[in-house]
Amino acid sequence: MDPIPFFKMSGSGNDFIIIDNREFRVPEARLDELVVGACRRKMAVGADGVILIESSDRVDFKWRFFNADGSVAEMCGNGARCAARFAFLHGIAGRQMAFDTLAGTIEADVGPRLVKLRMTDPFDLKTGIELDLDETRVGVGIVNTGVPHAVMMVDDIETVDVIAIGRQIRRHAYFAPAGTNANFVAVDPAGRIFIRTYERGVEDETLACGTGNVAAALVLARERGLASPVTLTTRSGSDLIVHFSPRDDDFGDVFLEGDARVIYRGELWEEAWQR
Repeated sequence: MDPIPFFKMSGSGNDFIIIDNREFRVPEARLDELVVGACRRKMAVGADGVILIESSDRVDFKWRFFNADGSVAEMCGNGARCAARFAFLHGIAGRQMAFDTLAGTIEADVGPRLVKLRMTDPFDLKTGIELDLDETRVGVGIVNTGVPHAVMMVDDIETVDVIAIGRQIRRHAYFAPAGTNANFVAVDPAGRIFIRTYERGVEDETLACGTGNVAAALVLARERGLASPVTLTTRSGSDLIVHFSPRDDDFGDVFLEGDARVIYRGELWEEAWQR
């Protein structure tokens, strides 16, 4: 088969392979094989996920998002910013656009340096949830910001075992059967907020998670009374800014703002992803 053109992009360190699939360049029957193969680091392009940009008769475009393990995700904040900039650069949409995801319609504003997303309204926000892990009991806040997230406050962001604890939270019976993403948040004496995330589907720590940052900001707003906007520093060192408005016992008008960098463009050859 012919090589498939793609962009490699990064949103705050969360990296993606983005393909214009409006003309069905990707073979549907081999889609899972392509996603898993192309996302392999050192063997192929390497990425946290694959995004397909496809036609829509309702909004500017629709996307399909796949985690590195081939699973489908409803939403990804960092990926959505990259998809928006990709669409703008390719003339698929203007600077202000709307596109469909499994979590609902996302609106985006592509600026000269940052992309700002209007997220779908969060739901199922709860705090004070206690989980029994292998060796301890932990308290978390939970919220669905397009995908499910648990948020755990920690004293030291550097020493927390994101992989071991994150994996237990991700697969805890409380979140069965779908599982959840696990975020670890620390606030330093100066009030700066740091976050690390174990991502479902990637099954590892990633350098950033957009929906996880939104979840953390909303849990902090509920538990500590933080006002909008909330800036969080991700593992990549990039900042993500979360805007929101209180609504009775919930939050709305949620926006996520951050970078969406083009790393390179190329052609994906079949031998890069075939088994």
